[in-house]
Amino acid sequence: MAESDNRAKICPPASRRQVGVICAALVLLTLVVFWQARDFSFVDLDDRAFVSSNPYVQHDVNWGSVHWALTSVTRGNWQPVVWLSYMLDYQVNGLDPEVFHLTNVALHVANTLLLFGILLSLTGLPWRSAFVAALFAIHPLHVESVAWVAERKDVLSTLFWFLTMWAYVRYVRRLDTARYVVVIAVFALGLMAKPMLVSLPIVLLLMDFWPLQRMTGKVQLRNLIIEKLPMLVLAAFSCGLTVWCQGAGGAVQGLIDYPVGVRFANAGVACVGYLSKMVWPRDLAVFYPHPSNTLPTWQVAGSYALLAAVTALALLWARRRPYLLVGWLWYLVSLIPVIGIVQVGAQAMADRYTYVPLIGIFIAVTWLVAEPVGAARRVGLVAAAARTGLAVVALVILGTLAVVAHSEVRHWQDTKTLFRHALRVNERNALAHLMLGSALANEGDRDAAMVHWHRAIEIDPNEYAARMNYATGLCVRGRLDEAITHYQEVVRLKPDFAEAHVNLGVILAEKGRFREATAHFKAALKVRPDYGLARDCLRRAQDISKE
Repeated sequence: MAESDNRAKICPPASRRQVGVICAALVLLTLVVFWQARDFSFVDLDDRAFVSSNPYVQHDVNWGSVHWALTSVTRGNWQPVVWLSYMLDYQVNGLDPEVFHLTNVALHVANTLLLFGILLSLTGLPWRSAFVAALFAIHPLHVESVAWVAERKDVLSTLFWFLTMWAYVRYVRRLDTARYVVVIAVFALGLMAKPMLVSLPIVLLLMDFWPLQRMTGKVQLRNLIIEKLPMLVLAAFSCGLTVWCQGAGGAVQGLIDYPVGVRFANAGVACVGYLSKMVWPRDLAVFYPHPSNTLPTWQVAGSYALLAAVTALALLWARRRPYLLVGWLWYLVSLIPVIGIVQVGAQAMADRYTYVPLIGIFIAVTWLVAEPVGAARRVGLVAAAARTGLAVVALVILGTLAVVAHSEVRHWQDTKTLFRHALRVNERNALAHLMLGSALANEGDRDAAMVHWHRAIEIDPNEYAARMNYATGLCVRGRLDEAITHYQEVVRLKPDFAEAHVNLGVILAEKGRFREATAHFKAALKVRPDYGLARDCLRRAQDISKE
């Protein structure tokens, strides 16, 4: 690509000593909050499928494992780069969760330093850049992305997000093909960790507006959009692939369960909800049940009115304070892939979804508050007092967030602690009852487990996994007729649940209902033709029925 006359206006960097001190402080602050995670275990929510019970991860890294990583779709996720990172962790010390947790923490530290470096390189303002990076490092909403091993895709994909931004800044400084290819290559690797990066081309376009100041008119805007076309094509391909993978994994919810109106209502409320939790991070949980169509009209209307008002103000002040528009649109644009218009899972929102989007708000607010003080730096004692006061407020904010985040991290030490906390936040959480019941059962407390599984069914009658566990518990207690009722409901809710068909068939066979039992064994084999237990049970049932 030809050299451009419209150079980015990039400020000179701060002194090396100042940068070194800030980087050391950011690392220390992050480790104070997250170092405790090294002693945590895996949690049963996805950690089993992704790591602790995944035989492909527990394997030497070779061409076979690389091929599996490139072709596997587990839990609706295509994430080859993440799989390879898990495999490398396993090479260090087997299934020791400490290694996996510390890798997440190390990636988060790297992301924090990269964010600081990028903002400093773009603006030349070390303390504002440092404050944004510190907020990113220790905000309680970001705990989930770091403390949850299964969310490696968050911290790893964000590493590639920032590396793409870094490569893009280098490309803008000297527009040549080689640097542009690096941008595309790093961006592609990020998409192979998590499709969250699909919004990054738009964020880079926002950076062209501020702070790079590359937009000088409509013609220039058109050229900048054309410049992003290869990335947009990759993003579109990633979107299509993700929807297919999620659909194949059964994670995408249908319009019957979540109509379009319900999705848009929840999306608006969630956008405002994240901002509320950013300001006041309390009642955080690993899972927030979807409200379906129960959101009050006033709440939905008020949320969209607030979003529209902030957008209008950001547009109005775009010339004088461009960072407001860029930061606000960064937040909105990067939330779109995970806001629930394409509903994946049954959550209304998730803390991990804010890992990248909140950076935009952090930038906008930091620059807005600091700008008057920066403009008055030549006013002597008044300016000095203002700077001191602002520094004190910043330290108080960071100290408070660090304490809250440190407390939030502790909730992730094991499955039982995590979901007990979720139930303290919201007792009507069917998933939390299901997972806590399973954790208690694993410890041998099946009576307490049955209470939680029954409560999960009361809250959500369609919670088939809780029904499955509850029915199994009923079998152990000899309450077979009740178990049959629950198993029948499980296979109605999830016809491809092979284990439920077999369990139901076994009980029916014990009751002498061999024809019904045979039908369920055959249904299990239709789902899993290699299911040996189902084949053996079918053969026995057929032999007995012939006698």
